Amino acid sequence: MKSLEVLAEIHRRLQPERYLEIGVRQGHSLALARCQAIGIDPQYAIEAELRCDVALFRTTSDDYFNRPDPLEPTGGRPFDLAYVDGLHLFEFVLRDVINVERCSSPRGVILLDGVLPRNVDEAARVRHTGVWTGDAYQLIGVLRTYRPDLAVVPLATEPTGMLLLAGLDPTNTVLAARYDQIVSEFRATDPQQVPADLLDRLDAQPAARVLESDLWSVLREASPTDGPVMVQQQVAGCLSTHLGPAFAR
Repeated sequence: MKSLEVLAEIHRRLQPERYLEIGVRQGHSLALARCQAIGIDPQYAIEAELRCDVALFRTTSDDYFNRPDPLEPTGGRPFDLAYVDGLHLFEFVLRDVINVERCSSPRGVILLDGVLPRNVDEAARVRHTGVWTGDAYQLIGVLRTYRPDLAVVPLATEPTGMLLLAGLDPTNTVLAARYDQIVSEFRATDPQQVPADLLDRLDAQPAARVLESDLWSVLREASPTDGPVMVQQQVAGCLSTHLGPAFAR
């Protein structure tokens, strides 16, 4: 499946009330939203027809989240779905995940585009290809090492994969507290040493399998009063049933 097709299906199945997008560009992904939305991109040039209550911010995601209250445009209410497709350099993507999770509901989902390079050239930090993922793929290892509480699900979408994060905990500060240590540990110079199993997508799930799971009803039906631990347990149980015991905690 194409990445935009997957995002459209997630909108339909999750039915978010508040949506965040980093990397708006011409607005084709933002046009899928049918709820209150925020779009962040320092150089957006909207061509698509937007059919939602949207606030656009012509700024970087770092600057946006440095605002006194990033949730002020939503009246203080957290995001249920976030799509991150900004600068594909590892440390920038890591900061986006830290900031987005902090502003998300425990029932929410973060979806990152371009995390499965098809070759080492696409994974280079210094871009020299048309299609480019940068070294964002490093985030998979980081999250599995430092945030085992999260559901971290690579999706084998075209052209360069996606990463789905569920069971969010907006109160967790592990990544922020250890940011410098993580960057020092995982950021590497080109050429990138991309694991062969990642290039071959051996660890990636077919998007259709994840879309057809009960994950979306589990998240939709979770009570707003359910804390992160309860939602994480529900998400882990669901994914273990549909995707295998590797997702059980």
